[in-house]
Amino acid sequence: MSDFAFVFPGQGSQSVGMLDAWGAHPVLAATLQEASAALGQDVGRLIHEGPKEELALTTNTQPVMLVAGVAAWRIWRAEGGALPVALAGHSLGEYAALVAAGVLTLAQAAPLVRLRAQAMQDAVPVGSGAMAAILGLSAEQVRAGCEQVQASFGPESAEVVQAVNFNDPAQTVIAGSKAAVERACEQLKASGAKRALPLPVSAPFHSSLMRPAAERLRVALAQTELLAPQIPVLNNIDVAFESAPERIRDALYRQAFGPVRWVECVQALKARGVRTVVECGPGKVLAGLVKRIDPELASAALYDPATLTALRAQLG
Repeated sequence: MSDFAFVFPGQGSQSVGMLDAWGAHPVLAATLQEASAALGQDVGRLIHEGPKEELALTTNTQPVMLVAGVAAWRIWRAEGGALPVALAGHSLGEYAALVAAGVLTLAQAAPLVRLRAQAMQDAVPVGSGAMAAILGLSAEQVRAGCEQVQASFGPESAEVVQAVNFNDPAQTVIAGSKAAVERACEQLKASGAKRALPLPVSAPFHSSLMRPAAERLRVALAQTELLAPQIPVLNNIDVAFESAPERIRDALYRQAFGPVRWVECVQALKARGVRTVVECGPGKVLAGLVKRIDPELASAALYDPATLTALRAQLG
C-alpha cells in the first residue's frame, strides 16, 4: 500500500443532505448522536433538512463540517480502512484531524468549534469585514499588494488587508476590513490578477482582526484536556507536526488569526513520503488543490460508499 494522508475540508464545502449517501450506517448514527448531545441540537436533522441558509451560518457550518469529516473518518476505519501516515485539515478541518488523531474527542471538539465560530462572528461586525480570492498571481505578489494597499491608508488607519489562505500556487485569499479588501482587489487586478472574487463569508477569517476571537478561544482551549496524537497531525500555522498538547493548543490559538499555509502543508506531506492525499469529508475542494500544488501527488475524496470503495481500490 502506498503511503497516504487524510486531509479534512473546512468551511465552504457544506451542503444540505451531504451525509445522506451514507444511509443508516450505524457509525454515522452514533457520530450524529454524540455531536447532538454535545451541542444540545439535532445536528443530523440540520444537515439532512437545512435549510441552506441555516446551514450557512458560521456558528452552524463549523460544527457540521467537523461532524461530517469525523463521520467519514470513523466509517472508513469501521469498514477496515487502513491508517494514514499523517493527517491535516484546512482551517477548521484541523479540528477534525485532531479528533481523528485522538487529541480531542468529538464531544470536546464540537462545542469548541462552535465557540470558535461564534467568537469569529462577534469579533467584527457583519458587513465591515470581507474576504476575496485572488486568482492568477503568485502568493508573493498578493502579499506585497496587500502591504502596499494597507500602507496607502496611512499609519493611523484601522483599515486592514492581508493574505490569509495560500490555497494553491495561483490562488490566494485575502481578508480584512471591507474598504481595504475592495481597494486591494482593484490594485491586484491592475497588477495582473485574472480575477478577484469576493467570498460570501460573514467575517474576515484568519486576518489579524480575528485576534479578539482567538483570545476567547485560548481561554476555552486552556480548559480542554488534549492528548498526544496517535497519528501525526500537520498544523496550518507553522506547517509543523506537534505532539505536545501545549504546543497544539498554541497552534490552534494562533491559527484563528494567522494564515492557512496550505501549499506548504501539501509540500510537507510529500516530503514525509506521502504519495496520495485523501480528502475526508464533503466535496472535492482539497483534492483539486492538491493536483494544482503538485501534479505528482495522487488525490482522492472520501464522502460516500462509492468513494470508499474506489479509495480502497486506489490504495491497493
